[in-house]
Amino acid sequence: MSDHTGARIGAPQAIDAIASIFRTHHEQRHFSGAGLVKRGGETLFSGAYGYAHRGWRIPNTVSTRFDTASITKLFTAVAVLQLVERGLLSLHDRVLDILELPGTSISPRVDVYHLLTHSSGIGDDADEEAGESYEAIWRDKPNYLVRETVDFLAQFVHKPANFEPGDGCRYNNCAFVLAGLVVEKLTGQKYRDYVRENVFGRAGMSRTEFVAMDAVAENVAEGYAAVRDENGEATGWRKNIYSFPPIGSPDAGAYTTVGDLDVFMRALTGNKLLSKQLTEDMLTPKVMYRHAARADYVMGYAFEFALEPGNGRIMYMQKDGDNPGVDGVLRYYPDTGTVVAILANQDCNVWDMANEVDEVLKGLTDGVALFRTVRAEPCCMADGRPQ
Repeated sequence: MSDHTGARIGAPQAIDAIASIFRTHHEQRHFSGAGLVKRGGETLFSGAYGYAHRGWRIPNTVSTRFDTASITKLFTAVAVLQLVERGLLSLHDRVLDILELPGTSISPRVDVYHLLTHSSGIGDDADEEAGESYEAIWRDKPNYLVRETVDFLAQFVHKPANFEPGDGCRYNNCAFVLAGLVVEKLTGQKYRDYVRENVFGRAGMSRTEFVAMDAVAENVAEGYAAVRDENGEATGWRKNIYSFPPIGSPDAGAYTTVGDLDVFMRALTGNKLLSKQLTEDMLTPKVMYRHAARADYVMGYAFEFALEPGNGRIMYMQKDGDNPGVDGVLRYYPDTGTVVAILANQDCNVWDMANEVDEVLKGLTDGVALFRTVRAEPCCMADGRPQ
């Protein structure tokens, strides 16, 4: 969507190009949400588009809180590593030595490291890599019955494994459910209470919270899944209130702003959440996930790392999230201290957006002061058509 061609450019051109990407995706590809691109202490883009509430035509703003879906796994990984730092846990402790799961099919060899790196091989409640739909779980089971971490167990603890622990890498949501249960068992706190105090609080994420769909909460965007015709084109929108559990859990669902995602990354990389040693460990690739022409993708503790083919240099690390009516990407570029945060409250391709921003960042001339910020005003289509 951008007309950037990969040439070296300065800050003003980069700012305009990034703003154009967000505007075009809103106008042509249904983007509704907020974005932030921040290079060190300088903001290249900050803006919001679409509606937080379509019925009342309430616009999104950069301070709107959005469901993060699986970006929440980062907070769980930090919580687990904090327990390692406190001496309550080792990454090589076996999960079934900590949790009592009688009759489970989970291998006794699965350890905490396997959970955080998607290398446990355990069966997931919905195997999304095999094309299973997470939303389909709730056709037979009321989603409002799953509120506590323990409520997820019945959906996966008896499912057969995909491979032996450590013998592969396969994205797994329920591995993080188990990690959350480990946090609860060793701290005596509910997962959400621990993360609220020790991750959100310590980081300074003042606008981040676990918000229930049936709660009254300020400045929270509703989620809208696309209604599609026989050609796959979006013809309208439906609320996603029956698509997943009503409140966030260790694998998904915290609500935050794009600004608070930047705060999180600065706190993490600044050793405010973990010791220097454990911070470096979390920012280090661990397990090969897949090869692609663009990059080699390697899993770490919740993060996915994009490594430059041939030399293994970390181009960026990211965590993304995807549920009906929820899409998000958080990327961090360690060479330049750049954060790209995109949160959407309706179905749209935020990955294309992030990749287009990536192309602009590649062309940005190093060392140029970023003296101008583009802040996009909320923008909505007045006739109510999909946007």
